[in-house]
Amino acid sequence: MVYAKDTPNFYDVIIIGAGISGINAACRLQTQSPYRTFTILEARNALGGTWDLFRYPGIRSDSDLYTFGFPFSPWTENRAIADGPSIKRYLMKTAAKYGIDKDIRYHHKLQSANWSTDEQCWSLRVDASGEEKHFRASFMVLGTGYYDYNSALPATIQGIDNFKGKVIHPQFWPEDLDYENQKIVIIGSGATAVTLLPNLTQKAAHVTMLQRSPTYVVSVPQWSLLAYWTRRLLPQGLACTVIRIAFFLLQWLYFKFCQAFPVRAKKGLRKHAAEQLPKGFPVDPSFQPSYNPWDQRLCVSPDGDFYQCLREGKADVVTARIKQVTETEILLEGSDKVLRPDIIITATGLKLIWAGGAKITVDGEPVKLADKHMWKGVMIQDVPNAALMMGYTNASWTLGADASAQFVTRLLNRMKKEGISQAVPRVEKGTVMKDLPILNLSSTYIVEGKGEMPKAGDRAPWLRRSFYLRDIWEAKFGDITQDMQFSRFSI
Repeated sequence: MVYAKDTPNFYDVIIIGAGISGINAACRLQTQSPYRTFTILEARNALGGTWDLFRYPGIRSDSDLYTFGFPFSPWTENRAIADGPSIKRYLMKTAAKYGIDKDIRYHHKLQSANWSTDEQCWSLRVDASGEEKHFRASFMVLGTGYYDYNSALPATIQGIDNFKGKVIHPQFWPEDLDYENQKIVIIGSGATAVTLLPNLTQKAAHVTMLQRSPTYVVSVPQWSLLAYWTRRLLPQGLACTVIRIAFFLLQWLYFKFCQAFPVRAKKGLRKHAAEQLPKGFPVDPSFQPSYNPWDQRLCVSPDGDFYQCLREGKADVVTARIKQVTETEILLEGSDKVLRPDIIITATGLKLIWAGGAKITVDGEPVKLADKHMWKGVMIQDVPNAALMMGYTNASWTLGADASAQFVTRLLNRMKKEGISQAVPRVEKGTVMKDLPILNLSSTYIVEGKGEMPKAGDRAPWLRRSFYLRDIWEAKFGDITQDMQFSRFSI
């Protein structure tokens, strides 16, 4: 029997998470399915997700804000790359503009969610500042991202516990950390390490980025002449659309070039690094990755700040494996070089987790996401009336999250029109389908977190996402019946 909708704490849609995915979904619901009631449950005390959690020096997006921002609330500054506090203010402004800020319940952490076929709704158990509360919803949107806010990816570093100085993970940066005139070693080579290096050199005595393997670091202008002149020449609304499309296409075309011509792309990136490194600084081994461009995300350096601090002698890069950490030193394998830092920063990656770690069940049976496929990159195999907001690895996260949100509103509108109460993706019996990773990167934290992630398939509608224009077309006009089981239950 369908659950009575006049029950307290019942909503048509409950959104989990008030980060960029959750705010996007709420805005789309409000404008495209205005008859649906919804609320947002946020575990922390503020909106913003990633952009409120991370506080390390220089925190910023490595995607341009013209595509990382919302299409319905365009980023209007001429700088393409923005710092974390600016992004947080942008999210707060957008939430207030659409009244979404009034629909957020802070300190509400989802503990478990169970779909009941008999009642045709989700029952959610929530920790609200230590008090257990219960919510019900016809549809659930998981805008929780894909990493654990409470713990980082553990790094196996021999002897790290012996170190007498400070050991810090960027995810839990101490607000009172004084690193002025300190010698710092950053362990890692990803986007976080590349961001930290130039920002820490502003106060530190010296900063070393110690990497096991190199990555591609690309200098990009922080301020966009394209955006500036487009806004000068075109009306504001049209200018924002043109800028967004241009930035998306430029990045997509470069990604396709790297995949089609990896050798030429590697040569170009090698030349790019050589031109910006200090005179006499060898490109090999520290700036010659073994993998092809876009097998892992390229690291962005706004205005070449990463290379600049190397040229100024404020920082250096060492490529080696750690042999042992002692009370005061880092010893390296196959090298006489010894690092003597005051502070070690372990920028070794994120710990992957889905749904914020909440227990998801269907009729009391646990759902193990790693055993499930994702339907069109939006819904989860065998899980009714639930969407998992996913972005891209080769483009801005928000593009994918917005395609998902627009699919959800379209599905909800169709369900209301046709009196459908349950929609659940199913892989038909006898289907022969090859399993593929849902995220097509070889980064260490993604490989190690494979057991936490749902899968993709090698046939529609289970293909992983890779191209925004195709996905947004699918969201608005594509077939939503293939491998989808609809049911109608009456009260």
